[in-house]
Amino acid sequence: EFDLSGIGTLDTAGALEVARLTTAIGAERRRIVGESPAARVLLAEVEGADFSPAPPAPPVGPVIRMLTDLGRHGVTIAEEAMAVLQLLGSVATVVGLAVVRPSRVRFVPFVHQLEQTALRAAPIIILMSFLIGAIIAQQGAFYFRRFGADLYVVDMVGVLTLREIAVLLTAIMVAGRSGSAITAELGSMKMREEIDALQVTGLDPVEMLVVPRLTALMLALPILTFLADLASLVGAAVVCKVYGGIPTETFLYRLQAAIALRTFLVGICKAPFMALIIGLIASMEGLRVKGSAESLGQQTTLAVVKSIFMVIVVDGIFAMFYAAVGV
Repeated sequence: EFDLSGIGTLDTAGALEVARLTTAIGAERRRIVGESPAARVLLAEVEGADFSPAPPAPPVGPVIRMLTDLGRHGVTIAEEAMAVLQLLGSVATVVGLAVVRPSRVRFVPFVHQLEQTALRAAPIIILMSFLIGAIIAQQGAFYFRRFGADLYVVDMVGVLTLREIAVLLTAIMVAGRSGSAITAELGSMKMREEIDALQVTGLDPVEMLVVPRLTALMLALPILTFLADLASLVGAAVVCKVYGGIPTETFLYRLQAAIALRTFLVGICKAPFMALIIGLIASMEGLRVKGSAESLGQQTTLAVVKSIFMVIVVDGIFAMFYAAVGV
């Protein structure tokens, strides 16, 4: 006889323990007394449950496994693309409302984010671009000297820097610096339930948090790209004078003949689009953070990797577009 009258409450774990003890005795030899109506229902459900292990999954071949993984990754990419488009739609809605009602523009957060993404990032961008321009000029001078075409180093540095290298490396640096910061900030707010608090008080997190960061990033990246262009050309001019024996006056004259305003605009026009991609991905991953530090680290890493990958993809798309229109 099992007397359950002294048990106040009974959960599933307790019901499983009682079932384990009673099933060892034949049904005709055991009797349960003193249970409450709720405990009686729970015991009946536990006793009637099927605890037999599930049959093992049939083995699959490597081809089926590869196709399954490929399909799963495809579904994941489609879901992420849909999430980015939804965030872009929310941002466009907020910007449209701000155009209709300028009082909704959050100017102070925008200036603060512009300082973080442009002013504080300028020294490292200038230093990196100076070194990259110097390295390109040194390598070009080393190989072109074999053919007696030293002056063509200026053409190579000017076109390559203004069209591709400066904007691409600047976008990658911004993705690793500012993109990760955006993800970490929004993820920390998500962990501390600050974003939920904004929604409870009737405020839109996209308007309050995402739009100031995104607009500041779209303005900061062209500015940083312009500084990177100048720093790269200065680095190339220094190396050409010291290593290649090309005077600065000759460098500037050749540079003026090799490039045009169109060459500069081809590179600088990519910057806002790359900044938009970086900001959207960083914000999306930040809003996906769960309530653990591990999740914050994972989403920050994913934001940087995805941003850099998409920056390179966007640069390739622009390269094909410019080649198609003959620019």
